[in-house]
Amino acid sequence: MDKYDILKKYFGYDSFRSGQETLVDAILEGRDTLGIMPTGAGKSLCYQVPALLMPGITLIISPLISLMKDQVTTLNQAGIHAAYLNSSLTQGQYLTALRNMRRGQYKIVYVAPERLLTESFQEAVRGITLSMVSVDEAHCISQWGQDFRPSYLKIHDFIETLPVRPVISAFTATATREVREDILALLDLRDPVTLTTGFDRKNLKFIVQHPRDKMKTVLEYLKDHEQECGIIYCLTRKTVEEVCERLQREGYSATRYHAGLSDRERQQNQEAFIYDQKQIMVATNAFGMGIDKSNVRYVIHYNMPKNIESYYQEAGRAGRDGLPSECILLYAGQDVITNQFFIEKMEGSEAMDDETARQVQERERERLKKMTFYCTTNECLRAYILGYFGEYGSNYCGNCSNCLTQFEESDVTGIAANLVGCVRESRWTYGMTMIIDTVHGSKNAKVLRGRMNENPYYGSCEEVPLYQLRQVMNHLILNGYLQLTDDNYPVVRLAERSGELLEGKTVTMKVAKEQPKEKRKPEKEKNRKLPKMGQDVDPELFAQLRELRLEMARKEKVPPYIIFSDKTLAQMCTLRPRTRAQMLEVSGVGEFKYEKYGEQFLQKIRELSADGTIPEKPEPPEETSVGEAEENISGQEKKSGKRAVKQSLS
Repeated sequence: MDKYDILKKYFGYDSFRSGQETLVDAILEGRDTLGIMPTGAGKSLCYQVPALLMPGITLIISPLISLMKDQVTTLNQAGIHAAYLNSSLTQGQYLTALRNMRRGQYKIVYVAPERLLTESFQEAVRGITLSMVSVDEAHCISQWGQDFRPSYLKIHDFIETLPVRPVISAFTATATREVREDILALLDLRDPVTLTTGFDRKNLKFIVQHPRDKMKTVLEYLKDHEQECGIIYCLTRKTVEEVCERLQREGYSATRYHAGLSDRERQQNQEAFIYDQKQIMVATNAFGMGIDKSNVRYVIHYNMPKNIESYYQEAGRAGRDGLPSECILLYAGQDVITNQFFIEKMEGSEAMDDETARQVQERERERLKKMTFYCTTNECLRAYILGYFGEYGSNYCGNCSNCLTQFEESDVTGIAANLVGCVRESRWTYGMTMIIDTVHGSKNAKVLRGRMNENPYYGSCEEVPLYQLRQVMNHLILNGYLQLTDDNYPVVRLAERSGELLEGKTVTMKVAKEQPKEKRKPEKEKNRKLPKMGQDVDPELFAQLRELRLEMARKEKVPPYIIFSDKTLAQMCTLRPRTRAQMLEVSGVGEFKYEKYGEQFLQKIRELSADGTIPEKPEPPEETSVGEAEENISGQEKKSGKRAVKQSLS
């Protein structure tokens, strides 16, 4: 078999996605590789396909038990012999897995980095052929990454102990320039093929809101998305408990995840979400890396995370199947203060000296500033994220809250001059809230106690709404008129450009136009919303196929998306296959999965078509269907062009 046969037989795809084939070919040629690909771009296939073509065993180093278990279950369901070695196994299970590995019963073995230098594991690998060592979530090796794991530093030492050096491949979804350099150096990748496919995920809609009542905003959103799975991220354990409890009281199928729960409860709650027993997961960032549930339709950040890297990775857990999904961030000024507190309480790991720990802390403060700017900018949110990772393109994506909001240029010179003047007269000793309260004429205790009511600019903007004052203040900081210190309690100071403003420079900024309030839909029209998959996807058929999948998943004791993804079900609805050959044309249906599940799905489609439950399949427009499909898969390296329509949902 060649790489295309492997891709089709085990994974059900006819062609590789952008970047995948380049990395697969490099590995098969014996080249070290570094792949930087966004969440949901198919990194796993880049090492799984060559693993099945190379002699011996491929070792995958992964940081999380949940990720290993999910990947191994997926591979076994596809007919590929794989196993994992981590602390979740009993001693007997661990020794059995080692014995089977030595016998060559597995092609792919997942292992935790902590296991690499143990005597039992080292003894087991001496007698086997390792064709490749692949490092998943490779950013964990870098002290500059958001998920640094000291145990990852053991990987190079392990490779050095091997009698024959295998191919080394590394993959990550988020890597700044410093992190990329660390990965290359610390893994000692030799003449590597390095590929960055781009960070843009067009199926994700990015939204930032500044609500007065976050819980009310969440509940309103959920009313319109009751049929969908989602994750709600909170900064603290306390907030997780409060949000989860409120959702449960309101009747939502929600569970929780944070480090304060027992290992057993965390595991149970995670599995309840992954197995579709619970629709909503409320969690801290402890519920993170490696969650591969493909049908998450929304990710809500109840609080602002500490940096863009974390936000991009957490938000990226939405829409891994490629279907339209939403990433919503609910911003409040208190989020900044909470994150600052966490940064100041950071402790360096055993792998860091004091100076490095200090540098990491400084870097985290700078990252927090950039995260805050994301929440306050009126520019394209997608362009902001891509620019952060060094990728530049259009400043209008048409699929973020800023691009979908109508703005107008507004002269805010007067407000800006009052804010800058207030900072100057306060002798730079107060934070943003105090300055804003002062110009707004607040009579709260802090203002009076600090005698800010004696400031010449006190009450100078009393007619300006507080939200607008915050917007102008953020604009001034973002554009270099003011700056925030890096202290525990940041103080506002004059910056380089403040002189321009005090000398009479005009300041303009984008301000959202007032929009008429949209009437809420009547109750009877709500709560029936299914994922947006295209006009030719019949909602009744999709719901029935999803129900069948859930029934099968419970019998098999596996997550539903491992049987078939929402995307695969959607394409079944589009193509309406009636025969084995037609079902194998569906993206995500390989030969092994067809033999196991395909006939039951065919039968369900035949039944619903026969009894008139679903209408006859509509005929596609004569001249546009293929073109539209090809547009949807632009950039993919197609093995054959004759299946373009099928690939429109692959």
